[in-house]
Amino acid sequence: EGQISSVKPKTKRSKRFLESRAPKLIEDVKTAMIMKGGNTSQTVTQALKDIVSSNITRPFEDSTSLEFFSKKTDSSLFLFGSHNKKRDHMPNDVCVTVSFVLFAGRLFDFHVLDMIELGIEKYVSLSDVKASKCPEGTKPMLVFAGEAFDTDNEHKRLKSLLLDFFRGPTVSAVRLAGLEHVLHFTALDGKIYMRSYRSLLKKSGCRTPRIELEEIGPSCDLVLRRTHLASDDLYKLAHRQPKALKAKKKKNISHDAFGTKFGRVHMQKQDLSKLRTRKMKGLRKRKGNVVAEEQDGQAPKVAKEAEHTE
Repeated sequence: EGQISSVKPKTKRSKRFLESRAPKLIEDVKTAMIMKGGNTSQTVTQALKDIVSSNITRPFEDSTSLEFFSKKTDSSLFLFGSHNKKRDHMPNDVCVTVSFVLFAGRLFDFHVLDMIELGIEKYVSLSDVKASKCPEGTKPMLVFAGEAFDTDNEHKRLKSLLLDFFRGPTVSAVRLAGLEHVLHFTALDGKIYMRSYRSLLKKSGCRTPRIELEEIGPSCDLVLRRTHLASDDLYKLAHRQPKALKAKKKKNISHDAFGTKFGRVHMQKQDLSKLRTRKMKGLRKRKGNVVAEEQDGQAPKVAKEAEHTE
């Protein structure tokens, strides 16, 4: 979110508007602009509808329009669809290549931070898959498979961008039945395969249900093309948190890799001689038979009368 210039509001309405655009400790839910270019095929249009929209031509060459609409709509994400035709003049013929393109990106301070061009090689829309869909607004579970998402810098930024796009609002808890939408991204051989599934909870004979995945669409095969990535310094600046949001470190409290909290309690030294224990019937003293004696730290001795028991 960007910083608003120091303009004094003249009306209550303008004051509320400036306050809504001012920087906040806890940011609002990120909104996205989904735009259709001047040259857009049915495939790209359907892809934009399924993932709703102004008219921009070439975001990589000129991002002024993107930044203008971002500030106007208070949006920090954008998805732009287009297609182009490339004519290769051969000696005896003309070869026409049509490419379908998606431009995905995000903004910081109303300026383009990251922008990635994705070519669509294959697309299956929601209507092409005959299966029951998840309810609108279902928070998806995002799964990323492939070594490139952990090693390659461009794929790392793409993963972060996809997380911003599909994560939805922050919630405190999700019920088990609400975990039914799965978005799976696989990076393999230079391509990115996106698949959408619905998780079905089946009976398993025990408390934990058996889970099956049913493909519900849309699905697409993407190719990573051009990228416009922010520098490492600007990227760190965009992710910097205010001090008021940083969790204060508490003494004697630690967490393991799974988030389990451990606490260390400091106690005063205890005198174990005064420790009260449970009295057992078999250890009770019997009159005239057992005499408990403690001499020089030795164990109690048994009286002689107790030895001649016949």
